[in-house]
Amino acid sequence: MTTHARTRSALIAAAACAILVLAGCSTTAPSANGGAGGPTTTGSAAAGPTGTITVFAAASLQQTFTTLGKRYEAAHPGTTISFSFAGSSDLVTQIQNGAPADVFASADEANMAKLEQTDLAAGSPKDFATNVLEIAVAPGNPKRIGGLRDLTSSDIQLVTCAAPVPCGAATAKVERAAGVDLRPVSEEQSVTDVLGKVESGQADAGLVYVTDVRGADGKVDGVPFDAAADAVNTYPIGVLRDAANPSLARAFTAYVRSASGQKVLAAAGFGKP
Repeated sequence: MTTHARTRSALIAAAACAILVLAGCSTTAPSANGGAGGPTTTGSAAAGPTGTITVFAAASLQQTFTTLGKRYEAAHPGTTISFSFAGSSDLVTQIQNGAPADVFASADEANMAKLEQTDLAAGSPKDFATNVLEIAVAPGNPKRIGGLRDLTSSDIQLVTCAAPVPCGAATAKVERAAGVDLRPVSEEQSVTDVLGKVESGQADAGLVYVTDVRGADGKVDGVPFDAAADAVNTYPIGVLRDAANPSLARAFTAYVRSASGQKVLAAAGFGKP
């Protein structure tokens, strides 16, 4: 082969390599609209379920779940987390009567079990927090209440939760553990109603959760008592059978149980499950 021919062959080979390199680059580069090249690795990692879910949650979770919902929405654009807060027993009744909800978070295991027994829960609910009772009193504790036995005095206007509500069931347990007979002037359908009556001065004392006292921002003081350890409430959360958006429902329940969710719950005074 002549020198001219060898030079020409080398040029042709070089050109072919250049074409292959350019072709390789063009096939791997992602398009701006996610076309032939597909999304980048970062985009795929950020993808997740979108849409809206409705979470039915115990009244004692109102502050923490509102925070968790806002944080989840901020981290996952395209999602909306709506809430309905009330006593766990009332929420169960609403779900059993067909109220649309995707997730249920109960303040005790007994009310969650009611949904499991009627096949209204999808899969097995997971525990995510614990809570204990405390006596809520007016700031400064003007009645000098030191424990459960002081609540039996006729001079004390006491308010508790009704028996079907988790905080009411816990109240019955601490009564038995401490050997006292409490006679409240009112039994409420949610722990937030009990707290509200103490805050407004309609009651001298109320049995609420530790987290409710902490979340009251100084509007009440808390009086701990030993028997509270005999009535620890475990909080389960689960996706409901008729959830309209089960993918997002599962993602949010996982977030509640994640390290980030647990950090928010711990800051509010909840214990580990």
